[in-house]
Amino acid sequence: MRALRRGAGRGLLRRWRGSLQLRVVATTTALGLLVAVAVGTYLLDAVADGLVEERRRVALADAARAAATAQAQFDASTPGTAADVEQLAGDVVSALEGPGPDRLRGVLLLAPPDAAGDEGAAPVRDLASDGLSPADVPDPLRRAVRTSGVQQVQLTDLSGGTGAPSLVVGSTVTLPRAGERELYFVYPLTSEQRTTGLVRTTLAGGGLALVVLVGTLTWVVTRLVVQPVREAAGKAERLAGGHLDERMRTRGSDDFARLAAAFNGMAAGMQEHIGRLEELSRLQQRFVSDVSHELRTPLTTIRMAGEVLHDARSGFDPVAARSAELLMTQLERFDTLLSDLLEISRFDAGAAALEPDPQDVRALVHRVVDFTAALAERRGSTVLVSAPASPCTAEVDARRIERVLRNLLGNAVEHGESRPIEVTVACDEWAVAVGVRDHGVGLAPAQLPRVFDRFWRADPARARTTGGSGLGLAIALEDTRLHDGRLEVWGSPGHGCHFVLTVPRSVGRPLRSRPLPVVPLGWREPVAALPAGRSWPGPGAGGGGGARPAPVTGADGAP
Repeated sequence: MRALRRGAGRGLLRRWRGSLQLRVVATTTALGLLVAVAVGTYLLDAVADGLVEERRRVALADAARAAATAQAQFDASTPGTAADVEQLAGDVVSALEGPGPDRLRGVLLLAPPDAAGDEGAAPVRDLASDGLSPADVPDPLRRAVRTSGVQQVQLTDLSGGTGAPSLVVGSTVTLPRAGERELYFVYPLTSEQRTTGLVRTTLAGGGLALVVLVGTLTWVVTRLVVQPVREAAGKAERLAGGHLDERMRTRGSDDFARLAAAFNGMAAGMQEHIGRLEELSRLQQRFVSDVSHELRTPLTTIRMAGEVLHDARSGFDPVAARSAELLMTQLERFDTLLSDLLEISRFDAGAAALEPDPQDVRALVHRVVDFTAALAERRGSTVLVSAPASPCTAEVDARRIERVLRNLLGNAVEHGESRPIEVTVACDEWAVAVGVRDHGVGLAPAQLPRVFDRFWRADPARARTTGGSGLGLAIALEDTRLHDGRLEVWGSPGHGCHFVLTVPRSVGRPLRSRPLPVVPLGWREPVAALPAGRSWPGPGAGGGGGARPAPVTGADGAP
């Protein structure tokens, strides 16, 4: 259940982030609800305060008249006995219980706490209307009435009877032969409560209807605004996916119509421009392929003649013999260049095919190291291999992976400045990685994005001493792409480079991990994964994790 709730929460969060219309409608509705609650509360409080204040004014005037009437009745009477006094008080209280301006009022005639001690005063018990008791009169009000002797009023909740909030108005009167007494009038606020409840219900219903109306209007307006934007985004995505004939519908002459017209004009211009570029690219690819094929025949003839001259150089004078050697060397480089050009043209034409088989990448690495051992020895470099004891098997095209590794290792030998070269193999459940690290001239951060460019050299003045064609890394990149893998490079001037090839264990399986970090431990330099402006399937080509590199061992696997 907890996982389901987390999944639902993430789904709602994604929808919230991905829908402008939802955010606008929800925000507007929430603000409308907040405003409705604030305004409704203010209006309700104002109405309630006004009703209570009006009731207070009327109650004071009514209580003053009733108290004056009671005092006049008391003054006009001459009771002979204490029983007559009590009878008189009861009659007056009963008479005062009549209706007020718009409802009944309650009456209490209470003796002060010290009335029993007054000498000669007739004892009169406390009198109260039905449903009332002396406890309903707050003590602070009684003290204020006794102290000031003038009319006092207080809003209170009755402890008995109806229990409704009430206004209690108090004053003093004088009974014949009984002395001063406290006279209180109780005015229930039941009608005001009903009015306030009606106003509350009306405000709540009206506020809710207003919030719903605001939300609906916002949804309609935002839909009118967002729908063309969504349409434009969808068309733009399809354009980016290669559907260059996508166009937006143009309706009317408003801002969205102008946006649609501008979008369509941009799409048409892009389609025309891309069409010209595609045609130019096809012509270039055909030209490269045709030239490479056409050069094969004369190159074969020249190579045969060169081999004859090279084999017979022992009978030549030293200058001619050296010329024959140079001719053969350059013919070999020319042949390599033509082969690379033909391979690049196949990649550009989309004709390159993958022939995967399960291979232990460790064995491929050792074959490549053995193949380049003589070249490394001539350059004064030592190749050190570090590989796990268990197999690192992956479905790869062995020929292409070996070519990638030969290019990387040859590049390391070329620029390694006769320092040791480290080759590291690592693997996990999802991927296999091979890293080639040299400690030579290195690369500046600004040069990293161009590492995989065709015929690019970091130092144009530096001659290629190992016979490279200038297309090795570009071909390595294309071979990596065929495997849905990732080819990354880290470099630092004077500290060498680190190339890391990562391929999934299974064909068609996306990369989900990074078995080997690209950035060596202790460095924070930039990493290049592809030429600038090109995308890559699978995880991004970041700085390569923080795992410690495996220990370096010899070419035979021994430490």
